[in-house]
Amino acid sequence: MVRAARTVFAREGWTHTGVKDVAAQSGLEEGTVVHYFRDKEQLLLSVLLEGAAAVSAALTVIAEDHLAEITDLETDLAALGRAWLTPLSTFPEHFAIVRHLGAEIATRPAGVLEMWQTAGPQQANRELARRLRKVADQGLLAFTDAEHAAERFIQLVAGGVVQRSFHGALPLAEFETEALVTAGVADFVRLYRPAADR
Repeated sequence: MVRAARTVFAREGWTHTGVKDVAAQSGLEEGTVVHYFRDKEQLLLSVLLEGAAAVSAALTVIAEDHLAEITDLETDLAALGRAWLTPLSTFPEHFAIVRHLGAEIATRPAGVLEMWQTAGPQQANRELARRLRKVADQGLLAFTDAEHAAERFIQLVAGGVVQRSFHGALPLAEFETEALVTAGVADFVRLYRPAADR
């Protein structure tokens, strides 16, 4: 049922989706859907939080894998940046829903965006911050606020690709992604390079 709801919300958005649409997609009676999910708000929240948790878990693994051992800071951060973008293609329905939410911000149910932010982007940011703190502890980066540094990394390294591709809807050419990631990493390293290395 949640999978069917994800498919419908990804295709139609919040405004144009009804419980009957989810029931039709899942092959269930509308009453069955309402039995498990009071209304489409609760259904959307369930779909969003499940997707956010899955994306956040994937990003946690990516951060751990790419920052566990640093051999060349800029090269390793660029590899992390490229990997950080992979959920755009591995979770396409989730990001389609995110695009719809952005477009339907005025009509979305109260609290949904905040709960999604907490379970998804903010959780991923915290996990990245933990790993960046370990890199800083090795003397490779210098900052006082690891969460702020993680947020900057995401903005500088992934943000351009996310914006230009509309959260993965229009994939960029590999050379364009590479250029954005490389430039973002260079900016990040300039911001957080230890003073002794400047």
